[in-house]
Amino acid sequence: MEKILVTGALGQIGSELVMKLREIYGTDQVIATDIRKAEGRIAEGPFEVVDVTDADQLFDVTKKYQVDTMMHLAALLSAKAEENPKLAWHINMGGLVNALEIARELKLQFFTPSSIGAFGPSTPKDQTPQDTLQRPTTMYGVNKVSGELLADYYYTRFGVDTRGVRFPGLISYVTLPGGGTTDYAVEMYYEAVKKGSYTSYIGKGTYMDMMYMPDAINAIIQLMEADANKLQHRNAFNISAFSAAPEDFAASIQKYMPSFTLDYAVDPFRQAIADSWPNNLDSTCAIEEWGFKVEYDLDKMTRDMLSKVKQKQEQ
Repeated sequence: MEKILVTGALGQIGSELVMKLREIYGTDQVIATDIRKAEGRIAEGPFEVVDVTDADQLFDVTKKYQVDTMMHLAALLSAKAEENPKLAWHINMGGLVNALEIARELKLQFFTPSSIGAFGPSTPKDQTPQDTLQRPTTMYGVNKVSGELLADYYYTRFGVDTRGVRFPGLISYVTLPGGGTTDYAVEMYYEAVKKGSYTSYIGKGTYMDMMYMPDAINAIIQLMEADANKLQHRNAFNISAFSAAPEDFAASIQKYMPSFTLDYAVDPFRQAIADSWPNNLDSTCAIEEWGFKVEYDLDKMTRDMLSKVKQKQEQ
């Protein structure tokens, strides 16, 4: 990678990925795009307002900057996608097809993320294999499975160097999440600092894979820099840092804030989505094919999250 274009750059992943890429490859070598105007530190480097469902607009910006890599992050997340399935298909699949076509035409290296949402109730719950049954019951999940297959198709049919991971729930203090089922984990840290308590919309005992954002960002870069000849799966590597339920996050927070309390008011809509996902993933293929590893476990992440959220609240 030498010059990189990122779509969805103002989202939870993009806002941190862009800054890390600019730190490594140079500010002018990373072009951020989003459907909204730039804000914060991202505005200090190249930025373009782009609607990924407008193929011509996306092509023109990609061509203008003569990039060799596209990281396509623009998407509607799980809970939001269920509220408007038709819009989710239009953005998530229409935008992806446009991006892949541009990657094919301009011979770009290409990254787009999948998710644990690509699995469904019939998928094995524990140590979910890399290659297994995928029958999701949400529009977001349908989008993600379709995206995995589409990226594979562009690689096998056209030779596009497509790569991707299945992200677990991502936790970050930098940019608040935007409609994902695992967002409760981020909210819990903010409410712990603000009020000393949290009411979870996900029920006790609901385990899902999670990861701290610095590890997620490093995984993207590590995969994109990996030797292509060693990649067997390419577009949907299982990756995870730890599996946790709401009470596990609470117990971790209580190690640093003993008075913190957790209650529950389960949202049946989001609980049903969570129940359809695995408890934990088998990341063996990512480890063996490109050396995937993480730095943060739950407690190390909690310590950093609480510190950073407190700093943010004091600003």
